[in-house]
Order: sequence, then C-alpha cells, then structure tokens
Amino acid sequence: MTVDNEAERDRTPLSREELVRYSRHILLPQVGAEGQRALKNSRVLLVGAGGLGSPVALYLAAAGVGTLGLVDFDTVDLSNLQRQILHGSAGIGSSKIDSARDRLRDINPNVKLDSYETRLTASNALEIAQGYDLIVDGTDNFATRYLVNDTSVLLGIPNVYGSVYRFEGQASVFGAPDGPCYRCLFREPPPPHLVPSCAEGGVLGVIPGLVGTIQATEAIKLLLGLGDTLVGRLLLIDAMGMSFRTIAIQKDPECPACGTHEITELIDYDEFCAGVPAVETEHKAVHEIQPSQLAQRLERGEKLEIIDVREPHEWQIGHIPGARLVPLDRIADEIPRLDKRRETILYCKVGARSRYAAQQLADAGVTDVRNLAGGILRWIDEVDPTMPRY
Repeated sequence: MTVDNEAERDRTPLSREELVRYSRHILLPQVGAEGQRALKNSRVLLVGAGGLGSPVALYLAAAGVGTLGLVDFDTVDLSNLQRQILHGSAGIGSSKIDSARDRLRDINPNVKLDSYETRLTASNALEIAQGYDLIVDGTDNFATRYLVNDTSVLLGIPNVYGSVYRFEGQASVFGAPDGPCYRCLFREPPPPHLVPSCAEGGVLGVIPGLVGTIQATEAIKLLLGLGDTLVGRLLLIDAMGMSFRTIAIQKDPECPACGTHEITELIDYDEFCAGVPAVETEHKAVHEIQPSQLAQRLERGEKLEIIDVREPHEWQIGHIPGARLVPLDRIADEIPRLDKRRETILYCKVGARSRYAAQQLADAGVTDVRNLAGGILRWIDEVDPTMPRY
C-alpha cells in the first residue's frame, strides 16, 4: 500500500453505526479506530465458500473488512450443511454465492461483496485477484491450491492457506514478502489416489470451522500488521489428541515459483495434478465409460464385472446394482480371481481411486477394463437420483 493510500485510509471516517458495531475492536489498543479504518479499506479475496470459506467469510465480514471477493461455482447440497455454516437448509439447491451473499449482508451490510460465480482457472485467476490485499484459500483440491499459490506469487499478494482432512487440519501464510510459498513445501502434488479429498475420506464438521477461524485470524493480523503470523510456519492440528504444533518452513531458493521465478504464467493445473506418468508407454491405456452408457448396457442384460473400490461404509450408503465391493487396498489380491471373459468396470466416488485401480488391472494384463467417469456421484446425477449423495 502506498503512502498516499495510507493517508487516504487514515482520513476515512467511521460512521456512528460503525463506531458502535466495532466498539470491541476499537477498545483494543492494538487496533483502535485507526486499525478499524484499515480493515474498512481492505480488500480480501476468498476462494471457496464451503467448509473453510464459511467461517472465514463470516468473521471477516463481522470484523469489518471493507470488500470481500467471493469465488465459488457450486450449489448448496444437503451434505454440505454438516460443516458449511455459511449456508442453511433453505438454501439447498441455490448457488453458494447467492446463499453466502444473503447471509453476509445480514451479518454486516457495510461490507461490499464482489461475487465471482465461476470456477477459478488459469485464464481468469490473475484478473480476478488483481487489486486485492490478501487471498484466502478455502479450497479442497490440489489443482486449485497450486493455482492460488502461483497467482499469489505472481501478483505479490499473500495467501492464507488452510486444509482439513478427517480429524486434522493445517494452516499457514504463503507468498508473503521474504516468506515461503506453497511450492516451497510441496514442490509437486501427490498422486491423486494417495490423498483422497474430504468428500472421499470424510471430515469432522467442526474441523473446517477451527481451521477457517485460524485463517480469518491470520488474515486480520496481516491486514493490521499485528503479532507473529504463520509466515514461515505450518500449523498442524490434531483434534483427536487436541494438539497444536508448528514446524518451520524455509523459503526454497530453488522453488520454481518464488525462488528461481521460472513460473511466469499460470498453467493447466488439472493436468499438473493429474499424476500423469512421465513415460506414458510404461502403462497400458485405461478407457472410461460414461454412466449413461453403463446404464444402457445393464438394461440390455450384458454380463459385466462391476467392482466398487470404495470403503465398506461408503458401500453401505449406496452402490450400483450388480456391483461387488473390493476396496482399493485389496484390488491387487483380486486380480487372479477376475473373470477374464467379462469386461471389468471399476468405480469409486468421483473416479480418482477407481482410475488408479483400473490402471493396476491393465498393467497386470487385464485387457478389457474401464473406469466409470465421475464415479458414483455422476451415476446419481445422470442415472439414479434416488440414491443418496454423500
């Protein structure tokens, strides 16, 4: 922020209503009216209005951050409500942007909301993020995390990071001046089948609230220049043992984003995180089958070997008729027992685990194997909407 902008910010008055609304902030010597004016003139971009984004958005709006940018392209689903407290039952089926806008306006009508009802991509991220003071990463997938990180580094905007899985969480601040970025810690993404998402592995509903509140705290500290932030530190949270610990993260001089600056533009992050082998010829090709195609073939009575590679608790929620359960960690033991005369079709929740299993079968010599595109969630959307989503 330039000196002129700081001077302009200092002259921005707080209304009588704002003096009352933020009085508990103003009473803090570290904040005061000056700090509250700084919050009022701050601009924060929040990527994701889900589990992490919910507490971040609620607390930043309540704190008086002047402009909140919201990026999300999803709709509110019943399965969201266990943790995404920004939304309620009345909003099921509506866009998360609309649901969030209504709730945040009720929390604080003084906050300006910039809505981007779109998926953040390499083609729009720099344009969307330009002009914000901070980016808060509320996403749940590696592709968008790397996209947010690289956007943060290219624009020189700090990135407040958070992630959750089951009973654990992480938080840090990346891309700050002289601090490390996400690529300093994770140079490349892990293979998709090794790190299931919360949608596949589950998460205790309060964990995103815990981590998201920490992200909101770090964002406010950065905007006000207060305290010791998580720049250069990764906070690890284990709710089962209720333990919090931090590990130091060093800025990597060889990091392609913030070290050598080899990354000068945004790339295709879905491809980057897809785990495509460096030498394609080492693996047999695995083809996909669309849910509608599988449904038609089942209706015709074709004899297919359909294998569900999810976990038993997922199978109990619902499964495709005629399938049998072989969890991913047992798929290699199943290969000798497969009926080679039948075409084998594998599926999981969204398609990542089953793609890996199908590759194992193909590499082991099973010649007629396919992966169900989009997993059982696409089967529900396109074939059997009566089956419960999770």
